[in-house]
Amino acid sequence: MRSVFERDPAATSVFAVLLCYPGLHAVWAHRPIHWLWCKNFKIFARYLSQVARFFTGIEIHPGAKIGRRLFIDHGMGVVIGETAIVGNDVTIYQGVTLGGTGKEKGKRHPTLRDGVFVGNNANVLGNIIIGENSRVGAGSVVLRDVPPNSTVVGVPAHVVYREGQRVLITDPHEIKDPLSDALIALAKDVEELKAKVAARDGVPVTADATQTLQVEDLERAAYRTEQELEGWYGIGGGI
Repeated sequence: MRSVFERDPAATSVFAVLLCYPGLHAVWAHRPIHWLWCKNFKIFARYLSQVARFFTGIEIHPGAKIGRRLFIDHGMGVVIGETAIVGNDVTIYQGVTLGGTGKEKGKRHPTLRDGVFVGNNANVLGNIIIGENSRVGAGSVVLRDVPPNSTVVGVPAHVVYREGQRVLITDPHEIKDPLSDALIALAKDVEELKAKVAARDGVPVTADATQTLQVEDLERAAYRTEQELEGWYGIGGGI
């Protein structure tokens, strides 16, 4: 309950958390259900997990290993598979799936280390590891291991921040996307055009991607400041 108050500004009172937080109810229900699963009362445990899903909208397989202070916010549609392992102080939003791929046996669901944050409707699939304090963006599909202290976004997900620093993708091979081959061919054509322009004008043509991203951030911050000064930001009005 303390973790709910620490991570959810909408938590206003103890009674509100006790009565209105299905994520808390789902975690509480999972504790004895997992104990029954480990004691080989598997059918009974599965039945009780379905009862808990009916009341909370959250499906946690009895075999999943859940650490301390897991916070499932909202929670509707969350699915945590049988061999999933969730560490301490993890935050999961609605619609998240910690699922398996294919019909392989053994460990086939992801492992979330301590302090991981998973945004709504993200899919973390397969026997992969999400490192400590990493963040998975909303709607992402994670198919590969994520290093600690990283932020991943996209379909499939790729690292955009690591250790607080923005990661620039300069090689299309780093994104395992169906369009990767097209991007690689396009990047090759662009490099050839740059070489031709440089040969013609005698001046190398380069683009500083880091500077471009820095300018983008500065423009965004300036726009937010402008909106605050005009009184539009935070009034909650429509268009």
